[in-house]
Amino acid sequence: MLAGVARRSDGGAPTAVYIESGTKRVFACALDWPGWCRSGKNETQALEALAAAAPRYAVVAAAAGLPFPTSTGDTFDVVERLPGSADTDFGVPRAIASRDTEPLMAREADRLAGLVRASWRVLEQVAAGAPAHLRKGPRGGGRDRDAIVAHVVGAEAAYARKLGIRESPPLPDDLAAITALRAAIVNALATPSDGAAVIEKGWPQRYAARRIAWHVLDHAWEIEDRSDATA
Repeated sequence: MLAGVARRSDGGAPTAVYIESGTKRVFACALDWPGWCRSGKNETQALEALAAAAPRYAVVAAAAGLPFPTSTGDTFDVVERLPGSADTDFGVPRAIASRDTEPLMAREADRLAGLVRASWRVLEQVAAGAPAHLRKGPRGGGRDRDAIVAHVVGAEAAYARKLGIRESPPLPDDLAAITALRAAIVNALATPSDGAAVIEKGWPQRYAARRIAWHVLDHAWEIEDRSDATA
């Protein structure tokens, strides 16, 4: 299940991942599956968390209409290790992998955009089935459902600026504005390119897709985890 280059028992290649290591937290992220990123205190724990999240990510792949065999999370090939930062330790995958800056062809760009769309769909479905008040953390903290969804929407306006899209953060109940912002993000992600950052000090599309989908799914899975018992 952990890092390795041996082929899986089903004949498929191991899943390519990169490791981002801070001083307190380490992320493992699947390069070809934006949003499938998990963290731990060290590389082993991060890879174990990534494997454990494979069934959850399979739901996202299905929503995007993409095959995701049950063995996809069985074996990982760590193709790059990157230094982290204070953001990594805070809990945000911030490093840009070497592959993120390679030319982006139309088919892959469309696939990235489709997986980001699917992550939004999963969040919407999870939120629709969750109670308004979620179980609190061990110290009594944590946002409730609607506040989490509003936080995700607000963050996306900031992420969009990294793709050259300048829109004010939509209000949580302004569905038209949210739809327009997300359509602009999808359009930017789905445009073939040379792989460089879209704007100066912006993000390459692959990293943008990973960061946006990770943030959406991290909170979708948080809602799921904190819905099992409410307070």
